[in-house]
Amino acid sequence: MTRDQAYEILTKYMKGEHYITHSLAVEAIMRGLAKRLAPDDVEYWGIAGLLHDLDEEQCDWQHDLSVHGPTSVEILKKGIDDPILFGAICAHNPKSGVKAKTKIQYALLAADPMSGFLKAVAQIYPDKKIASVKRKSVLKRFNEARFAKGANRDYMESIEFTGLMLEDLIDIGLEEMCAISDELGL
Repeated sequence: MTRDQAYEILTKYMKGEHYITHSLAVEAIMRGLAKRLAPDDVEYWGIAGLLHDLDEEQCDWQHDLSVHGPTSVEILKKGIDDPILFGAICAHNPKSGVKAKTKIQYALLAADPMSGFLKAVAQIYPDKKIASVKRKSVLKRFNEARFAKGANRDYMESIEFTGLMLEDLIDIGLEEMCAISDELGL
């Protein structure tokens, strides 16, 4: 599957602008992580990030979180057979029953909440621009439990299972989201 094909699938099943920009942010972070962890698979990791929430508008995950991930896999199975991609998509939501075990799975588990966390930090700056955000500010807010409380800190820290540190994830996230800041409205 190419990135263009993945984006076509995404926009077929996902219409909400917020969901699409979130998917683009996670794609960007995953591409950045792949540059460090799997340089030969940058596009593939990006596709995993792009499609990780494909089912966001297709299932009732608000009432049963276990369906978030597996529903995306069922949609994707209509056109592809890719157990690695399917495993990463399911593992980004441990409530799906799939526990992260591989680098791509841990990367996606960490990148998903980090994208929203970085956006939340940017939103408190006067210019609301991701380019204004520095790692020190992110770490300060990371330790404030009430700030962006929906962003799971344990999931973000799981990046350490890949051999990277939280600081690396922050730096990569900031760099990659800055690179597409116009698309993200940041």
